[in-house]
Amino acid sequence: MSLIPSKVALVTGANRGIGREIARQLAENGVHTLVAGRRREAVTEATASLRSMGLDVAPLVLDVTAPDTIAAAADDVGGKYGRLDILVNNAGIRVEEYGKRPSEQPMEQWRQTFDTNLFGVVEVTAAFLPLIRRSTAGRIVNVSSLLGSLTKQSDPTSYVYSDAFKSLPAYSASKSAVNSWTVHLAYELRDTPIKVNSVHPGYTKTDLNDGAGDLAVAVGAKTSVDMALLGADGPTGGYFHLGESLPW
Repeated sequence: MSLIPSKVALVTGANRGIGREIARQLAENGVHTLVAGRRREAVTEATASLRSMGLDVAPLVLDVTAPDTIAAAADDVGGKYGRLDILVNNAGIRVEEYGKRPSEQPMEQWRQTFDTNLFGVVEVTAAFLPLIRRSTAGRIVNVSSLLGSLTKQSDPTSYVYSDAFKSLPAYSASKSAVNSWTVHLAYELRDTPIKVNSVHPGYTKTDLNDGAGDLAVAVGAKTSVDMALLGADGPTGGYFHLGESLPW
């Protein structure tokens, strides 16, 4: 029987993009990392690629919009490890079309966006929270976006104050809601060793942005990894990017 790793992390949406890089960096830091995604083939491929680098990772099928896979994944992790030390809620979608006015985006896209970006985060966290409570220093990282900042969205000097980003109202609102969830959960867990934070990866070059962006994926993953590896004196209930606190 194999020994239980000293730290176990789970990263959702980890078969590609920022999620895959978060998984890689956590594993590089000695954390046994579960590469979670909704398609078994994609998760298997990503895990094999990371293992070929000598990294300690394992595959986990988990669709954040499918309650049965969430429950099965939580049962699997609990049975194998008995706890979870780090949860990175990275899975997210952007289905809106650039160029439309906020009021023109179809309601179906609002519902689809919130199902993944908010309700998926809440349901996954609730399912794994009993295992995180068994950790001596649990960490929950919610991958948000600067588009979730109402302060920046209202600031004419911010890059998010533009026609392009104002055409993503559902995505932006879902990330504002994730930030609110972070504050509420951090309050609930304020008397425990568990720390809960939101992060803005930065405008990163990924498929989510159609290849646009200013930052390399390795930089985009850094804030999530830093928050996942926070020490006991680290913050909770905050919103961060590369070490800086962001306005809600």
